[in-house]
Amino acid sequence: MKITKLETVIPRDIMPGLLALRIHTDAGHIGHGETYYVPEAVASTIHDWMAKRLLGANPLEIESHWRFLYERTTNFGSRGCELRAISAIDLALWDILGQVCDQPVWQLLGGRSQDKIPVYNSSAGPSYAGKSNEPHDSHVWPGHGCVGHEGPLNDYWSVVNRPTEYVQELLDEGYRAVKMWTLDFAAHKHGGPLYLSKQDLEVGLRPMRAIRDAFGNQIEIMLDGHGFFQLPTAVRIAKAMREIDPLWLEDVIRPDCVDTIADFRRQTDVPLAVSEMMIGMEDYRLVLEKRAADYIMIDPTWVGGISQTHRICNMAQSYNVPVVMHDCTGPLTLLSGLQVGTATTNVAWQETVRSQIRMIYPKLISGTIQVEAGYAHASDEPGIGGRWLPELFEGSTYQHRVSEAGR
Repeated sequence: MKITKLETVIPRDIMPGLLALRIHTDAGHIGHGETYYVPEAVASTIHDWMAKRLLGANPLEIESHWRFLYERTTNFGSRGCELRAISAIDLALWDILGQVCDQPVWQLLGGRSQDKIPVYNSSAGPSYAGKSNEPHDSHVWPGHGCVGHEGPLNDYWSVVNRPTEYVQELLDEGYRAVKMWTLDFAAHKHGGPLYLSKQDLEVGLRPMRAIRDAFGNQIEIMLDGHGFFQLPTAVRIAKAMREIDPLWLEDVIRPDCVDTIADFRRQTDVPLAVSEMMIGMEDYRLVLEKRAADYIMIDPTWVGGISQTHRICNMAQSYNVPVVMHDCTGPLTLLSGLQVGTATTNVAWQETVRSQIRMIYPKLISGTIQVEAGYAHASDEPGIGGRWLPELFEGSTYQHRVSEAGR
């Protein structure tokens, strides 16, 4: 069996940061992969360089391809679009292997270790990673700091403006955990990362306090800081969060200095989650060695695909540290996280965004992703369990690029 063609598209009017990949074989199998952010750069990396390794090669030699591409990129730095490209390719190759073996990926990773994975809802809206017509301050990263307007499943707006009604909806749908980033607005004010006033802190705490007062321990609460704050501010946030009793604080400090995160953990008794921003097995190893996290969070489509995600999970298991799977991006990220989580014993949570599952993902993939009673199940279908809709790859609307053997 040989790889005959690689195709990428960027579905700009649906999810503009997404890169969708298909890898074709001469046996008729098509593997599906994805990654997120800088999609143009990732597409160029795949077509202008990595395709030379893959076209004409055996798609089932997954580890060989992964190691070759990774080791060649380390010569000039592998943490950016290069590792995202490897991630998308790796997903597609595992998808092909599953189709060839007529097995889901979790079976190929060693079989089922968990029947279902607990999920939480991240309080984003359908425009968080999708196309947005919302105006935003040019100094605010899209999705952070601006809650937008009231609208269908705009959970970012709802958690700030109607937190108890919003959480009641989640409980009625079976969710038992919710994540929010109600302090992001303060980080974008002048001096925000360096200084967080008690007044701004109170504004950020208000939705969480209302939720805890209304529902007690019926729901877990997590706070994401998106890496916006520095150590003194992070310590102030952690002290204030004690009354909320969160399941974890996530990325309150940017994770580019593990020693600082470890120091932060020593100064607080609130559990810390670190971080889908790590983008490298070596980073996770340092976090684990320095005891800098109570949970580690992994994004399969940033860190190196299913192959690397599985390796990091096993490494974390040796330290008895649980894993959280990141999503908040594309549908195959969620599906691949569930595949790895099902095959490992230490994946404690899977992130989901209900607005994306219901309003964005159906425009991208066939099939549905079901969340029931606070859990999600990995697909039993061969491969990853999701396929790009064929119409995404028809025409040139979505910056369709093709690399073929012999061309």
